[in-house]
Amino acid sequence: MRKPPKDFFKPLSIGAPAPFREIPVALERMIHFFPPQSEKMRAKIPDMIGKVDVLLGNLEDAIPADAKEQARAGFIEVAEKHDFGSTGLWTRVNCLNSPWFLDDVTEIVSHVGNKLDVIMLPKVEGPWDIHYLDQLLAQLESRHNITRPIMIHALLETAQGVNNVEEIAAASPRMHGMSLGPADLAASRGMKTTRVGGGHPFYGIIADDQGDGGDRAFFQQDLWHFTVARMVDACMAYGLKAFYGPFGDFSDDAACEAQFRNAFLMGCVGAWSLHPKQIAIAKKVFSPDVGEVLFAKRILDAMPDGTGAVMIDGKMQDDATWKQARVIVDLAKIVASKDRELGAKYGF
Repeated sequence: MRKPPKDFFKPLSIGAPAPFREIPVALERMIHFFPPQSEKMRAKIPDMIGKVDVLLGNLEDAIPADAKEQARAGFIEVAEKHDFGSTGLWTRVNCLNSPWFLDDVTEIVSHVGNKLDVIMLPKVEGPWDIHYLDQLLAQLESRHNITRPIMIHALLETAQGVNNVEEIAAASPRMHGMSLGPADLAASRGMKTTRVGGGHPFYGIIADDQGDGGDRAFFQQDLWHFTVARMVDACMAYGLKAFYGPFGDFSDDAACEAQFRNAFLMGCVGAWSLHPKQIAIAKKVFSPDVGEVLFAKRILDAMPDGTGAVMIDGKMQDDATWKQARVIVDLAKIVASKDRELGAKYGF
């Protein structure tokens, strides 16, 4: 049973800020992870702020158990010390059934709640997980005089979470979006791979036997195509943003770019960057191609009100392609607001 529509956007605690009716417009081509317990990494933050769209202090996986409290304190230090401007500030807290989750949320909101944009919640199984964090955040916001709502980003990395993806998307007006967590999801599903994202050389189809005794061509397929499509559909149906998650092979830039590009074409707005060189890959992939933008602008110019049909370079354009062009041009405008060089190439 869902809340009545009239109650959906009511604050869940007296004095908490009203939920957003629309997700704030922001460029989020990459979510760049950093380990806050590392003093060396914290020292790099001033330089990183201007290079990434989103900076995320990671408190969960990849942080040793004996460094969890240090990581939390390090993130609070980073948030207090720096001005992030148009760069988003996120954190990935520990999962709900961990001994660190409650302190992660309560301490971070109490110290830097007015600077924090998004909390990424790992291993979301269903809407009940979102409901719990939603209520907790409202209580903390009212207690600590937080002036704008902190959004929730769900990490899909269990079979149950993927099975409940639509209910998760609809769970709260705090929902920002979702990311695919392929490594934990692979384990949850019993998939036979140790890779963190990307394809697998054994997953594919083989060409028909032509009876000539020759080698049969093998075509590698995408392990994550179906799941990404489900996530994108759920997100777009509820006005949320979909992201591809980590690509763990830092030695294979071409495969990383291919995986990011597949996600971009399917509707994802960004991906995680775990290594500095993946930042440039994400910027390249999740910024629309200059030629595509220029052609999309021609469609919009030829059909100002989006109705009818026209021919451009021998190809028919109608209201459907006008909508496609609108998506590309709107994204290009957001990119241009942060990347002047690319904006000039777009003609903005």
